[in-house]
Amino acid sequence: MSESDHLSVQAGHAPSEDVVQRLVEALAAGSVVSMPTETVYGLAVRADRPGALERLAAVKGSRDPRPYTWHVGGQAALAGRAALSALVERTTSRYWPGPLTLVVRATAPGLDLITAEGWTGVRAPAHEATRAVLTAAPFPVVMTSANRAGEAPATDADAVRRTFSSGELAAVLDGGPCALGEASTVARLGPGGIELLREGIVTMEEIKRTAGQRLLFVCTGNTCRSPMAEALARTALRSALEAKDEAEFGFRIGSAGVYAGPGAPASPQAVEALAERDIPLGDHRSTPALEALVADQDRVYCMTASHRDALLSMLPEGAAANVELLDPDGADVPDPFGGSLELYRQTADAISRMVDARMTDWVGPSPG
Repeated sequence: MSESDHLSVQAGHAPSEDVVQRLVEALAAGSVVSMPTETVYGLAVRADRPGALERLAAVKGSRDPRPYTWHVGGQAALAGRAALSALVERTTSRYWPGPLTLVVRATAPGLDLITAEGWTGVRAPAHEATRAVLTAAPFPVVMTSANRAGEAPATDADAVRRTFSSGELAAVLDGGPCALGEASTVARLGPGGIELLREGIVTMEEIKRTAGQRLLFVCTGNTCRSPMAEALARTALRSALEAKDEAEFGFRIGSAGVYAGPGAPASPQAVEALAERDIPLGDHRSTPALEALVADQDRVYCMTASHRDALLSMLPEGAAANVELLDPDGADVPDPFGGSLELYRQTADAISRMVDARMTDWVGPSPG
């Protein structure tokens, strides 16, 4: 094209099929187009063509080796493709579409050219017109801010046209001024930790609170089964997350008893059974399962149906969905209190299997 297409769409409205088709065709040809997001305007190309990426770098005037960000129409584009997928899904459910870019360990067709050591930046912008184009494109699309290297990003279509010549861009989608006018938050979320790479509207504290979960394990006296479940879950989570502390991902794990008094130690057999697994339990002190504590959890896992009934009797209506048996098959965990060390070992084995079965809900399926 000798001149860039000037395509307009009213802010907050879906674009026509003709506008979407023209933009997809331009991208399919390997051209650079400009489209709005809620933060700034972006320069977009298809991600699976080396020539398109080189053209984008030339227009941008940057030789920055960092990969561009994969932009998607919605959360479904990332489904099943990211490590720690449950954490990614909780985070994207809360903040997408919106001003959050996640750098994740993800694979998808056509992304090899923009993936750096297995990590890919991905974002679902909140601008309806741009999302429609991204959803319609049968290939992955990357975007970077619409500006020359070292200059401020454009926040309206006029600024884009002033910055870039008609020969550089195949089309400019005018979706009105950007609602926010500042860069998105960028955070790395994957095995090893969550790291804030660029500050933005979404804070690190909010990301962790959304990605992780508050988990509570409940038995009768909080000296045998539930403290073992707490310790076993913490150990399993740290292994799955590849982290020294599950709190780095926003997880908070505890245990309590429906008839527990405060401050009692774990039973000696429970301590010994877990010590054989190199899991310390000697510092545990019992906690009563009071209403305020239970209501503050994302998920509550009971050892028996009677424990669940006791909790639901004191909680408001609607709490049942968050209170369930630890065993996904609905079986009780028998109480080993007063039994032999071997019985405690068997109980730890059973709880460990149940914790492993819950790991998909907390973290996501294991790779491969």
